[in-house]
Amino acid sequence: MKHQFKTNINCSGCLSAVTPHLNAETGIASWQVDTQNPARLLTVQTDELTAEEVCKIVQKAGFKAEPLAR
Repeated sequence: MKHQFKTNINCSGCLSAVTPHLNAETGIASWQVDTQNPARLLTVQTDELTAEEVCKIVQKAGFKAEPLAR
């Protein structure tokens, strides 16, 4: 399942701060942030986590994540 989020992750420093949090979550198969997109789009592939759980991981790293409507 693919979840997409609008975030405030907008530079390489932000990416390096959030990377350990997302990589440590075993339920995430893959993820990426499109910092060129005005919404700073985070795409997460997971079969285990809900959008709300992914938001909590991003928030724990100090960033905002808002699920996009499907």
